[in-house]
Amino acid sequence: MSYLDFNIENSFSSQLPEDLEESIFPHQVHAAAFSWVSPKRTSNPQLVTTSRDVASILGLSEEQLKSDEFLQLFTGNVVPEEFAPYAMCYGGHQFGHWAGQLGDGRAINLAEVNTPLDGHKVLQLKGAGPTPFSRTADGLAVLRSSVREFLCSEAMFHLGIPTTRALSLSLTGDSVVRDMFYNGNAKAELGAVVCRVSSSFMRFGSIELPAYRKDKALLKQLVDYSIKRDFPHLLNDHENDSVQGYLAWFDEIAQRTCRLMVHWMRVGFVHGVMNTDNMSLIGETIDYGPYGWIDNFDLSWTPNTTDAQGKRYSFGKQGEISQWNLFQLANAIYPLIEESKPLEVILNNYSKTYQQQWHEMMSNKLGITAEDINHKADTALFLALETLLGDIETDMTIFYRLLADFSYDKKVKANNVNHFADCFYLDEQLTPQHQARFSSWLESYANRIEHDEKTAAQRKAVMNKVNPKYVLRNYLAQQAIELAEQGDFSKLHELQKVLEKPYDEQVEFHHYSEKRPEWARNKAGCSMLSCSS
Repeated sequence: MSYLDFNIENSFSSQLPEDLEESIFPHQVHAAAFSWVSPKRTSNPQLVTTSRDVASILGLSEEQLKSDEFLQLFTGNVVPEEFAPYAMCYGGHQFGHWAGQLGDGRAINLAEVNTPLDGHKVLQLKGAGPTPFSRTADGLAVLRSSVREFLCSEAMFHLGIPTTRALSLSLTGDSVVRDMFYNGNAKAELGAVVCRVSSSFMRFGSIELPAYRKDKALLKQLVDYSIKRDFPHLLNDHENDSVQGYLAWFDEIAQRTCRLMVHWMRVGFVHGVMNTDNMSLIGETIDYGPYGWIDNFDLSWTPNTTDAQGKRYSFGKQGEISQWNLFQLANAIYPLIEESKPLEVILNNYSKTYQQQWHEMMSNKLGITAEDINHKADTALFLALETLLGDIETDMTIFYRLLADFSYDKKVKANNVNHFADCFYLDEQLTPQHQARFSSWLESYANRIEHDEKTAAQRKAVMNKVNPKYVLRNYLAQQAIELAEQGDFSKLHELQKVLEKPYDEQVEFHHYSEKRPEWARNKAGCSMLSCSS
């Protein structure tokens, strides 16, 4: 493969101001959007896996994926001059507090290319070495976190959820020392690099940092660039009114963010660290760190050890936190608007939009025709179900797939609850009282679908398009990691294949849809993870 096959289009680094400090060491970067960097050479790179889908978008052939040039390029060992790698400068609010400058601490934007199938894409190496934003860290990544990043970003895409993509996962041949739970048990682990791909890696924090520094010139440059590059349709609509253009841009970011949150809730995904530096301006899932997937339905669950006490980023708070993050973005762009009322209108509408989209999402999950959001009976049905699922350990993913095959038995009501036996984790929790409540809800649901226009087959088709059979369960990812650390990538490759068709039955892979085994309940990597995970 020749890098000349890529149509290089380094717009971010050519249109925005650069850090004038040429040396790579931790420092505050002012009046600049990025710093020039170089990936750290790896000693013995080995390609673990690639996404053929992403490769196709980039115009790469199967032969090119297998070439040594591909391996050397996407582990940072060979960097053509035209690529001009850089690290982005941004700030952010972390756990509700302003953290100041953050930036790409272990991510290096290798190049920006214009793809034949999907327009502008940024190729980014995660774990490729230090940048001016690495602070005291080494900018590297380990295999376990890289496996999780690769598998989850691709799984999310095939679930129909906006996300950064992953082109490749490679071992570096170097060891990296990490303390997984920050408890003094550091050890050497296998180093790895993931090539991430997105139209943009700009975050809420990209806009916040210049605003907090009162650098209005850079603030305007970054917002203007974001609109021109990622929201070009807004230019024609507001070419003579920049303020209205900025408001339209903010409104669309709010809409995209809302859709993303509802998608996360639909499939049981918990990001785990929704700091503003981890929120994408284009509404993609970004930065797969201590994320997790809901096994038993629990709105208060968080996979992040750092968040175990406060539960700020728990499953059920993701909609609320996304709005809080949008408030911070609104504060950041206020100098460009100079009027709070229109920003407040957009923020206030966010709650209404979220409720509307959540209502529609829940209607689809239950296979019913969405009524008006003010239809109190449906809302009560949805909320009663959430309470029911959370009262005892009930597997969310399995429950909804079983619900698609559910047919109410009026004669033997016990049969109705028995239909869902496979989704309960602890039989002793299934008390007569809970069974009675479960049966009562199923009766209400049966009455509701009786008045719907869909046939049973139509309802099942709707439900199975939005309720996946396969998600990247935490224990499955951990099993793939443990085997990969021993040099066995078979589980990783098989999981990758299964997750490409998450809504299909795939009978031969049914075991990947089973509920979490008891041994994984409190196992490291299967229940709680740190930001180092």
